[in-house]
Amino acid sequence: MSVPPPAASPGEPPAFPTYRLQTFAPAFALGWGLGAALTFGVRALGGELLGGPCSGRTLLALLPALLLGPGGLAFTAAHWRRPARAALGLGLVVASLLPALFVGAQDIAGLRRSGCAGGYVVLAQARAGQPAESIRTLSVPAGQTRVLQARIGGFTPQSHPGPFTVEGASPVPGVRVAVPRTPVRVGDSFTVTVQVDPRTPVNSYTLGVRAVTRQGERPVEAAGTLELNVRPATP
Repeated sequence: MSVPPPAASPGEPPAFPTYRLQTFAPAFALGWGLGAALTFGVRALGGELLGGPCSGRTLLALLPALLLGPGGLAFTAAHWRRPARAALGLGLVVASLLPALFVGAQDIAGLRRSGCAGGYVVLAQARAGQPAESIRTLSVPAGQTRVLQARIGGFTPQSHPGPFTVEGASPVPGVRVAVPRTPVRVGDSFTVTVQVDPRTPVNSYTLGVRAVTRQGERPVEAAGTLELNVRPATP
């Protein structure tokens, strides 16, 4: 025999509140508007307080979304029995995605283009009849040589026109990483030659390519690594 749920006492909200469009829509719009205003207000205030072009900018880009998302969810959970307040919290949650997270992602992309997120060196191997594809590992028999294509990424020519001085690094004498002696600029393709001595032991080695320039007194670096697998020499 089923027992009916107890009736709510006078003055108490129902166990499962009813959300009506007339109540939900205005409160939701108000929550979204408050979230959008907070997003652009924090961005404007942070832009005035932060002096440098890089320091603190990543946190500033993510801060509105981090505040609105968890804060809006907590507000909604605390007031879910009150439809108007719950709708206000949901508006804050949606504002954490758009515009907060959207404009934050745009800011971070701009920081990367300006070089604030650091640079990197892309290593690629050209194949016959196919465009060069970036690689992280390379297998070379002992006594053979491979020529790779490389370029500097993470910057724009306007933010870091260069030129960059390129250096190659190998952990063992039997493997040589040859790079151009002349400086290179962002976006330019250059060759990296990996030479393996016939007496090099069969093993895995981590090779490095490093490009360095200066911006005023501050050094700016882009780096890339490659896992080299030395195989036995082919007869």
